[in-house]
Amino acid sequence: MDNCLKMCTKKLNFYYGESQALHEICLNFYANQVTALIGPSGCGKSTILRCLNRMNDLIPYSRVDGQVILDGEDIYDPDIDVVTLRSRIGMVFQKPNPFPKSIFENVAYGLRVKGIKDRAFIEERVENSIKRAALWDEVKDRINESALGLSGGQQQRLCIARAMAVEPEVLLMDEPASALDPIATQKIEELINELKKLYTIIIVTHNMQQAARISDITAFFYLGSLIEVDETEKIFTRPTLKQTSDYITGRFG
Repeated sequence: MDNCLKMCTKKLNFYYGESQALHEICLNFYANQVTALIGPSGCGKSTILRCLNRMNDLIPYSRVDGQVILDGEDIYDPDIDVVTLRSRIGMVFQKPNPFPKSIFENVAYGLRVKGIKDRAFIEERVENSIKRAALWDEVKDRINESALGLSGGQQQRLCIARAMAVEPEVLLMDEPASALDPIATQKIEELINELKKLYTIIIVTHNMQQAARISDITAFFYLGSLIEVDETEKIFTRPTLKQTSDYITGRFG
C-alpha cells in the first residue's frame, strides 16, 4: 500500500462554545487512498471533515486547537488564504446542492470565482470534469439546461464535477450517497474508486457496507474521540478493540 502522507491532524480539538466536540484527534490521510470515517450519529465525523477545509470557521463561537497539516503546512496558520485552501480541498455534501444555473455554469463556477476568463480553457475544464464524474454521456446534449432538472444521482455527480473543476488535491465527501437510490449509490461508489487515482479522498458514511466496499483505511469515532484506525479489511474482520467490533456488528450505534 502506497503510504505517501498527504494530510494529517495533530492533537486536534474542536469546541462549539463550551462544548468539546473533538478530543485530541491524531489521524493520517494518504495520497490516492480513500479514508472512511465511521461511527454513530453525533460522534464527530462531520465535524472533523469540516475542520479539514476550515468550514467550521463559519460557525459562531466555535474554536479549534491542535493542527491540520496539508503538505507540511498547518492550514490554521494565520497566513493561510482560506479561499485558496478551499480550492485545494474540495467538498461534496450529503444532499446534492447544485446552483440554480445551467449544468455548464455549475461546473464553471469555481473557475470564474478564481478569475479565469479564457473561454476555451473553461470549456475544456468543464467537459473534462463532467467526464471524470461519469456524467458526460448523460448531459452532453443539455449542457446549457438547468442543473435542477437532473435526477438526484446526476446532481450529486455534477457536484463532484464542480468540486473537481478547480483541480483540488483532496476531496471531502459527507455521506455523498445517503440521499440516493441503490443504483445512483453504486455509480457514486464506482466514481470514488476511479477518483482515488487522482485525489486523496476522505468520506463520512453511516453505511458499513459502503465503507467496507470503497475505503482503504477506516477510522472509527465515538463521542468525539478516535477509537481505532486501520486498514479497512482489518477493521471489518479483525478489529483490535471490542468497542469497534460491537459497532461494526451492530451491537450499538
